[in-house]
Amino acid sequence: MNTRSLLNKLAKQFPKRYAKMNHDFVGLMTGKLPTEVNKVLLCLDCDWEIFPLIKEEKPDLVLTHHPLVYGTRSRVFKRDPSKKELCDALDKIGVPVYSMHTNFDTGKGGMNDVLAEALGLKDIQIVEGNIMMRGGKLPSPMTAEEFAKHANKCLNVSYSLLLNKGKPVVESAAIIGGAGSYNWTIAKEAGYDIFISGDCPHHVRREIINGKYNYLDMPHEIEKIFVPAMKKIIHEMDDSIQIVCVDHEKEPNIIR
Repeated sequence: MNTRSLLNKLAKQFPKRYAKMNHDFVGLMTGKLPTEVNKVLLCLDCDWEIFPLIKEEKPDLVLTHHPLVYGTRSRVFKRDPSKKELCDALDKIGVPVYSMHTNFDTGKGGMNDVLAEALGLKDIQIVEGNIMMRGGKLPSPMTAEEFAKHANKCLNVSYSLLLNKGKPVVESAAIIGGAGSYNWTIAKEAGYDIFISGDCPHHVRREIINGKYNYLDMPHEIEKIFVPAMKKIIHEMDDSIQIVCVDHEKEPNIIR
């Protein structure tokens, strides 16, 4: 498939303007785009851990969720020389990296839609106050603890951190994958019984507790759903493109 055609179709569904609203860095991270794309490697993050696989597979394009270079190249490379080394190594083997971050989180059929669907939510909609957030009704009422276990199973992780300070039985939920805990007040004011996100710092936990609300902090790794979701999207555009799916990100070990 023509590379520009592929990226233009993706851009219609996940416009870069969504990323600009979040002061995000998306698009071509390193390398030069080929004229045609026949093989795409999909991963949540492009890093040294998967470089040997990239070198072996020789894809025409690596498509990631998290930006390989988050910020200006000069600042990122000064702070992290290994990042420059990785970009140089990718350039040397001629494999470009393209990233779709908060534009994928926000767009229809993107991260938060597929996470909400995976949870089995019904009547999924954009939550007023944050176009990235999705909310919906649970398949059936559950205690907050039951819902946490349900979410772990649906999003394929072994743990989550529950603050059950709100309604003991929840019937609706809102979600932002990744680091969105500070948006909990938007979910609460919109009438959702529990809010799901991740990377919640201590001071935000205290705010949620004092706000008497339910919050489920889930590992950032739930965003690896990007890989099968993007594979489906690309194949709907052109099912002849070979897709290499990489799932190399695992949760940290829990020591009790």
